[in-house]
Amino acid sequence: MRDKLIKDFFVRMFSSMGMDVGTRTSKDELSDLIRSLHPVDTGKELLRVGPSGDGGYLVPDDLEGIEYCFSPGVSSESGFEVALAEQGLKVFLADFSVDSPAEFHDNFIFNKKFVGALSNQTFMTLDQWKESKIPDHHGDLILQMDIEGAEFETLFSASTKLLSQFRIMIIEFHYLQELFNERFFLLVSRVFQRLLQTHSVVHIHPNNCCGSIKGNGLEIPRVAEFTFHRNDRFNNASYRQSFPHFLDRNNTRKSTLVLPSCWYRG
Repeated sequence: MRDKLIKDFFVRMFSSMGMDVGTRTSKDELSDLIRSLHPVDTGKELLRVGPSGDGGYLVPDDLEGIEYCFSPGVSSESGFEVALAEQGLKVFLADFSVDSPAEFHDNFIFNKKFVGALSNQTFMTLDQWKESKIPDHHGDLILQMDIEGAEFETLFSASTKLLSQFRIMIIEFHYLQELFNERFFLLVSRVFQRLLQTHSVVHIHPNNCCGSIKGNGLEIPRVAEFTFHRNDRFNNASYRQSFPHFLDRNNTRKSTLVLPSCWYRG
């Protein structure tokens, strides 16, 4: 109790001086979240889909029967989407910041909108997007999302029904170093907990664009690509004990950023 009062005093003091000092997340809480995200081996081999570099991702070999992919965040790379389109999937892409995908394919359907938590001329929710394209489709889907920080609001606003339709989700999470900040942690931990109700993490690849932050005996990559696999697709999973995967590739020409050991059961 005394420690909390002292901490609160300094937070108020620095705030009164115009300095934004957030409360630090406790090591136990942060460690518990990281442990819940330790990747598991579901018995499905991981495949690399897309280019050997930025825009390529590791996914479980469990794509058979999936007809549609939703891929918000287009930017200048569409190699992952092309690879799926070549396998016959219809790929829905969305990004308000560009006028078209980086590459053309007959199986691409593009929307010039951002995906987020509201609906207007610039934004749409994930549910609205799905309902506008394939309202009567109840089969499995795949999601690949790289939307520069908007992933949190998008996932929070998505319905449980829709999230459960995604057999595989590949999501690049940004600003993860802010997990050390308690306010950010409370929000983001709920996003992860929501996903873990129906899915498990099967792979994590730190994006070597931005390095990592160390604190309290833990290390957190600023940006990382997470692959999720729906829990009903496997039985008797075990923890993956070795990283990086031999199919992992650097996103940029900067030094390789290896997944810190606290993020897996080594």
